[in-house]
Formats: sequence, structure tokens, C-alpha cells
Amino acid sequence: MKKTKKKNEWLEWGKALLIAVILALFLRSFIFATSVVDGESMEPTLEDGETILFNKMTYLFDEPEREDIVIIKKPLKNYVKRIIAMPGETITVKNGGLYIDGNLYDQAFLHSDQLTGTGRFGPIKIPENSYFVMGDNRMISKDSRNGLGLIQETEIIGKSEFIIFPFNEWSVTD
Repeated sequence: MKKTKKKNEWLEWGKALLIAVILALFLRSFIFATSVVDGESMEPTLEDGETILFNKMTYLFDEPEREDIVIIKKPLKNYVKRIIAMPGETITVKNGGLYIDGNLYDQAFLHSDQLTGTGRFGPIKIPENSYFVMGDNRMISKDSRNGLGLIQETEIIGKSEFIIFPFNEWSVTD
């Protein structure tokens, strides 16, 4: 009887472990995933080496919005950038200001010294199903201005939700 009880206990532990692994794989594959920030293009919001948790389901039910920090899938690597301009909008940077459809856009998420690094470009009209993205560290960011080009909606694989590593920097990304 004691041997049967011990065998049942191992079987229960095995079932629980199997269920936990299947659940973790499901969550990882379809709902949440992690990405490591590579480089300084999103500083100070996200720093090189931080691990972020991103939500893969968000854009199945909703459209990307301006200021969302998104994960962009490209053939050689993924990028983490901020959406600045939406489909159908016209973006221009001149005289130190960023203009969307002719209106000065307040980039409250940036420090004043970062605003000057945006450069001068435009006007660029964003086609349907495309987005204009930039890193927060404008001086060194590879983004829609200089290498990534406009981002297709299908290339956006998720929205950044949390910084999960290093542990002392756990926070919501915004």
C-alpha cells in the first residue's frame, strides 16, 4: 500500500510538471515572449541588455497606436522602436520640431536634449498599413529615417509591456 501511494504521488507530480511545461510553451508561443534590447537606440526608456516581455496578442484585437513601443521582426534580427506616425499621416522634422500633418507633436517621452538629435527630414506621407518608427535616442537610432524604412503592419510582432531583467529594474514600458 505504501508503494502504491508513493507511485501515485510521483505520477501526480509528473502530471503537474507536464501541464506546467505545456502551459509555458503555449504562453511563450502565442501570447507573451521576451526580447533583449540590443544597443542604445531606445535609451533612456530601455537600456542595452534589458530583457522586455512583449505581448503578441495585443494587435490581433487592436491597432498599433502612436507612442507604442513595438517589436519589429526583420529577416536578420528584431528591433525595438516607438511608433511615431500612423498610416495616412505626413511627418516632417524641421527647426527642431516634429510635425504630424502640420501640427507640432509634443514628444513628452523624450528629454529636451534628445529632441535636437532627430535631424531634419520630410515631408513623408505614410502609406496605408505602414508605420513610421524611431528610437528614443535619436542621435544613434537605426529607424524609419535611416535604414529600417517604413514598417509594415505585418512586421510588428508585439507590444512591449514590461522590463523583466535586470530584476532591480522591473517596470512597465511606456
